[in-house]
Amino acid sequence: MLPQTQQLILIAFYSTLLVIAIAVPLGILLTRPAFRKIAPAVLAVANVGQATPAYGLLAVGLILLGQGAITVIYALAFFALLPVLRNTMLGLESVDRNVIEAGRGMGMTRLGILLRIELPLAVPVITAGVRTAMVINIGMATLAYTIAGGGLGITISSGLKLRQNDVVLVGTMLVALIALTFDYVGALLERFLKPKGI
Repeated sequence: MLPQTQQLILIAFYSTLLVIAIAVPLGILLTRPAFRKIAPAVLAVANVGQATPAYGLLAVGLILLGQGAITVIYALAFFALLPVLRNTMLGLESVDRNVIEAGRGMGMTRLGILLRIELPLAVPVITAGVRTAMVINIGMATLAYTIAGGGLGITISSGLKLRQNDVVLVGTMLVALIALTFDYVGALLERFLKPKGI
């Protein structure tokens, strides 16, 4: 069961990293004046990703990329894109305009304002979205076994097939424990990254 637990953690971790790598830069881009017009369309695509059943995304991934953990990682990243994208945009848009104007008055460039004012102030909201995405990915990673991606879904599925309720219980409890642990770590990280005075 240990290898399957490790597989689930790695799938959830790497899919969440991929979400961050895509959603945070995209969220920044969509809050810039030149790209705000396309923000509703991009959010609509992200909404489709979360509204699509996980089995459907895995099936599409299977057709395009074949079996394996890599396919699961890409599918879960698309599935969990919305919370991080939405929270990145929300966090950046909620930054006090007066603070931004003060930065401009001090001679800061647009990049300087983004890196030293906007992103630090938006970190708590962005981190909340990342925590949501991580928990989603941990839960959905249990389906990885359906396309030879491994994970604790193998344990849970085997328990169901063999009518071994104790095996099913252990598998589901492990998934819940992993989700709670990562959420707690995310909460600590959110507190650590939060700018002082907020």
